Amino acid sequence: MTLAPEDHTQQIPQGGYYSQSTPPAPPAPPTPPLGEGSRPDPKRDRRFGQTMGTALLAAVLASGGTYAATQLGEPSTATSTTPAATATTNPNQNSSPTVVQGNASSPDWSAVAAAVAPSVVSIDVTTQQGSGAGSGVIFDRNGHVLTNNHVVQGATGNGSITVTLSDGRTYNATVVGTDPSTDLAVIKLANAPSDLTPITLGDSEALKVGDPVMAVGNPLGLSGTVTTGIISALNRPVSTGTSNESPFGQQQQSGDEVVTNAIQTSAAINPGNSGGALVNNKGELIGINSSIASLGQGAGSQSGNIGIGFAIPVKEAKSIAEQLIRSGKAEHAFLGVSTRDTVVTDGSAKRAGAQVASVSSGTPAANAGLKTGDVIIAVDGQRVDSATALVAQIREMKAGDKTTLTIIRNGSRQDVSVTLAVKPDSPS
Repeated sequence: MTLAPEDHTQQIPQGGYYSQSTPPAPPAPPTPPLGEGSRPDPKRDRRFGQTMGTALLAAVLASGGTYAATQLGEPSTATSTTPAATATTNPNQNSSPTVVQGNASSPDWSAVAAAVAPSVVSIDVTTQQGSGAGSGVIFDRNGHVLTNNHVVQGATGNGSITVTLSDGRTYNATVVGTDPSTDLAVIKLANAPSDLTPITLGDSEALKVGDPVMAVGNPLGLSGTVTTGIISALNRPVSTGTSNESPFGQQQQSGDEVVTNAIQTSAAINPGNSGGALVNNKGELIGINSSIASLGQGAGSQSGNIGIGFAIPVKEAKSIAEQLIRSGKAEHAFLGVSTRDTVVTDGSAKRAGAQVASVSSGTPAANAGLKTGDVIIAVDGQRVDSATALVAQIREMKAGDKTTLTIIRNGSRQDVSVTLAVKPDSPS
């Protein structure tokens, strides 16, 4: 398998979550560059099925997993399991229990599944263009549910949304706010019950490659499915197309490229788990499952799990969700450069980076002294090896955050301190 060579990231076409009837419309054309630091006129390789002898690694939206389909809403009688685990309540948080593992290297996943199940929901969307299904997590006791934008964006017009809890109760829901550029959205249950169990939020900043994880959601309509795996990689820049592409063929107002500084996991991921939970062995939410890698049609039309799935880190998801609940929209950090992929000499070696093609006046980049031709190779010590990777790093931050860019200018390394601003609204 080979990755798309242009930007060393997985190109992930929009609208791949489980659709029950009408198939997704073809993707819209690329949109103008992002202010965070994107390539001018980014290109996407849509040549699925046109490779010979080598499988082109593409990806689709609709993370999830179907390894062991279990109905988590039903209470289970634990058999003899080793090691033992206990669940402790979080009275101050009014959220799902935290699981204390007897042996962290060999987690009791039954305990984790039981703790998380009440906080994960199935989402069904119906519009004039078709119907589809996805997943979500209960964010608070007021009935707010966090999910992916591509799961519910078709219902922002005349569509309808229903949410089914783990115990089978179903409620109508409405969209509170969407953020297409991060592929996140918040919906709210109508007449929400008082016994909702919000999911406990974890710390995505503390994750390590190799940590055990569980994905929970609604793949292929199989509600309450859990799968396990490990964190395969962190800070993986993943592009899922443009945010004006809808699974129902509708055009959205924003045309930003959807870029995530993603958690990569080996937990089985399949269509329908978009918006579902990725949790650690304590049962804490560490990411929102959002996309999967898949083999293109030319490689045998394999569109399900191949062991490469991606989730939006909870740090970013929490920030966006709180903003959407508060005002119905979200602000984003802004650097103010246009960049392109390049390879630069770094001492006696060469390395990939994001070369500054232009700097907009009056922006954080201009105020920090960035210049055309500078090559950005790291953000706060995290490697940047493409223009998309730079966008992913900046998008994970908030306006007002201070960050250090490591650049190569005229063959020499130097650090540049930048205070990020609020990204201006995209022109209509």
